[in-house]
Order: sequence, then C-alpha cells, then structure tokens
Amino acid sequence: MLTDFPFYLSLTFLILLLIMLSRKIRVAYPVVLVLAGLAISFIPGLPALHIESELIFVLFLPPLLFEAAWQISWKELWRWRRIIGSFAFLVVFFSAFTVALTVNYFIPGFSLALGFLLGAIVSPPDAVSAGAILKLVKVPKRVSYILEGESLLNDASSLIIFRFALIAVATGNFVWRDAALSLVWMLSGGIGIGLVIGYILMKSQKFLPTDANIDTILTILAPYIMYMVAESVHSSGVLAVVSGGLLLSNYRFVFLSSASRLRGLNVWESLSFVMNGLVFMFIGLDLPQITAGLEGVSIYTATGYGLLVTGVLIFGRILSSFAAVFVTLIARNFITVADPRHPGYKLPFLMGWSGMRGVVSLAAALSIPVYLADGSAFPQRNLILFITFVVILLTLVVQGLSLPLLIKKLDLKDTDHMESEEEIYNEIKKQVSLHALDYLNTHYNEQLSSQPVLQQIAYKWQHANQSTEGILMNEESRTVYRDLIIQQRKWLIDKNNKDGDVDEEMIRRHLLYLDLEEERMQFV
Repeated sequence: MLTDFPFYLSLTFLILLLIMLSRKIRVAYPVVLVLAGLAISFIPGLPALHIESELIFVLFLPPLLFEAAWQISWKELWRWRRIIGSFAFLVVFFSAFTVALTVNYFIPGFSLALGFLLGAIVSPPDAVSAGAILKLVKVPKRVSYILEGESLLNDASSLIIFRFALIAVATGNFVWRDAALSLVWMLSGGIGIGLVIGYILMKSQKFLPTDANIDTILTILAPYIMYMVAESVHSSGVLAVVSGGLLLSNYRFVFLSSASRLRGLNVWESLSFVMNGLVFMFIGLDLPQITAGLEGVSIYTATGYGLLVTGVLIFGRILSSFAAVFVTLIARNFITVADPRHPGYKLPFLMGWSGMRGVVSLAAALSIPVYLADGSAFPQRNLILFITFVVILLTLVVQGLSLPLLIKKLDLKDTDHMESEEEIYNEIKKQVSLHALDYLNTHYNEQLSSQPVLQQIAYKWQHANQSTEGILMNEESRTVYRDLIIQQRKWLIDKNNKDGDVDEEMIRRHLLYLDLEEERMQFV
C-alpha cells in the first residue's frame, strides 16, 4: 500500500486540477473526472485499482448522504414530498421492473430475478452529478429541491430492491410475506435508528462540555455510527443516515454553537469535495477491473446490452415524469397538492433527463458476491458489472453534457420566486433589521440612550445596514448585541417555519451572517 502512496497522492492533486479545469470550461466535474479516470486507466504501468464495494458503502456513502441531508431544506422536502416520494420509490421500482423485463427478453441467460438485480443497481440517479450541473445554469428552485430530495431516498429504495433480488437469485425462491416483513423492518428500523442515534448525539453535544473541534468530529462520526448500527440489524443504513442527518440539521441552532456551525461547515465542504472527486475518478479507473472479468460475451455485444439498458432507463424516467404530472393533475381535484398549476411539458422533460447514474450503482454492482452459497459462480456477475459501467458512463457523458444546453433551451421561469435573489435577500435584511431595532428600543431603551455604540448600530439598522465593522464595543454593548443576534436568529427561524413562500436559502444566508457576527464579537 505504501509503495502506491505517491500514485494516490498524485491522483488527489490531479483531481483538484481537473475540477478547476471543469470550472474553467463550465462542464460538470463528475463528467470530467470520469472521462479522465477512463483515460488514465489505459496508461500502462500504473498500479491496478481494485475497488471494494465496502469502500464505497461504508467509507464514502454515509458522510456524503449525511452532508446532503444537512444541506437540504426540510420545509421544501415536505412541501414536495409527493413528487419526491414518487421519484424516489415508484419511479425507481418502475425503472427496475422495465429493465428486468427488457434484459430477460433480450439477453440470453438472464432470469427475471437477475433482471431485477440489474434494474435495482442502475435505477437510482446520482445526486452529485445533477447538483454539479445545476450550479452551472439557472433553474427553478423547485427542480433543485425535488432532485435533492429524490437523491436522499432513491438509494435506499434501490438497495432494498437489490437486497431482495440478491436473495431470490441466491436461493431460487421468493417468499412475499417474508419480503413484506423485511421491507417494513428495513424502512421503520432504518428511520428509527437514525432518529434515536441523532437524538442521543444532539443531547450529548448540548449538555456535555464540548467545543467546536469536538462537535465537528462528532458530526463526522455520526453518519458512520448510524449506518453501521442499522446495517448490523439488517435495516436500511441509508435511511438511518438520512433521517438522523435531517433531525440534526433541523435542530442545529439548538445544540450547536455558532463556532461549531462555522467550523463544521468548512470541514464538511472540504470533506465532501474530496470524497466526491475521488469516487468519480474511481469509476473511470475501474474499467480494467470490469473488462478483465468479461467472459462468454464479446465486448461489442456487452456494450450493445449496455446501450439497450441505458435507453430503457432514460425513456422510462421521462415517461414516469409525465405520468407523475398526469397523476398530480388528477389528484388536485381530491387533495391539496403543492402546486395545482399545470407545469407544461418543459419541467417534466427536464426532470426526466436529469437521471445521471453514479457511485451507488457501481458500489452495488461490485457488492454482488463472486460465488453462491453452494460454491458455484454467481450467474452473469461480470456482465452485470460491465452493463452498469456502460450505463454510468453514458448517462454521465451524454446527459451530463447535454443537460446545461437543454436547460438553456427550455428557458424555465421560476414561478415560485418572481423577484431576484438579491431583491429577496435585501427584503429579508430590511425586515430583520427593523425587528432588531424594535427589540432594541423596547428592551434596551436605557442602554440605547447612554451607549453611543448602540446608537451607531441602531442608525445602521434604520438604513438596512447590518454590518458592525469598525464599531468598537465595550463589554456592556457586547452583551446587548449578543442578545440582539439571538433575537434576530429566532425571528429568521420563525419566519422560515411559518412562511411557506420564503426562500430558505436566503434565510440560511442571513443565519450564516449572524453566526459570523457572533464569532467576530470574540475579537471586537
């Protein structure tokens, strides 16, 4: 391992250069990294890269899911819960089902159980790819929220199907009652374990004498603990991490200090950045391992199978997107839906095209055992691996490169937020400044009269200027200002919870500013 250390060190440095290049040419970095890894894999003399599925499932997946759950808006997740649930569960099952039927009919030796196994592997779209692309172009916020929410849950649903299909292939039978009971336990157990561990961690960090460094390390350990505990009792580790991450994220202002939130934000951004870069580079570098085991079928025939499965997945997702719109238009006559307006054809087509596959699919394929319990080789394992690689490569490159062009061509308008982000931000800044000014006049009128520093702050707030840079404070004014920061934070959180139309991203920007102000007070 130490002899290959310079190679991995150089690989990490190369990833950073490639990500900078992708920003320069405005191409999503997952696409650039996969293609670069593919090109590097052909260089003779390089150390052979052997990726273990446990490396992805245990080392990479929990923190990446946790970070995504931490960043997503719970309010928007709940608002779009029906469409997110449809994509994360129904569309994943439909994709697995159509793939199973297709390969059972067209590929010799593929049973329905093997087809469902392959379908479960390639059915979940990758969130990182779509997120990286959406940062390059402007899309309605609802699209980002739905894709982010879907990505949190579709890994769990696909891995559940994968587990059942694996049992069916290995045993040759499938008992529906046992499967139903297992499904209930996987869902309820995973969610429950994540919430319990999250609650224990939250209470521990609130009442124990922790600091910013300890809090940050605990949040890094949390997803691993949630995932491994859930998997050890055969429930869903993915759902455990997601539910626990959502709980901790929702209460971050209760049990974490401003220093812990700021330190954790910086650490998690760097950690997820490096991990995402590595996993996409690994996908391209893994080509020699995948093609080496391809036997009994030519690479051209196997590529054709990969093209077939990719086409079925893309067409099936687009069809599912329009079907979801159709169901929503019918459902609005009977229940309250998040948005009763007709979305037209642009939004569902964009959602359908945003289906790039990624690291979870590769990890699931690699986790297929080499041998069955009786010692015989697992049927079609190498072909499943190769088809999975082709699906990942094609969806990342074809859809990943064309998605920005498609978004610009569709020219979708954000009907939820007609004002610009700057206008929304300034309006919230004005409101929170007026609230703080009113609180200052009501609760600290005497100090306001005697403290010129507070008068300076009040003057700035009257003109919607929150900055206190350059203002020197004494201890009494610091105490008052800290209380004002707390009151502004409470007002922002309350507004976000009660006002369903306010953009939570803008609220979080203001909350981040207050955290920075609170920390700056230590040095003023």
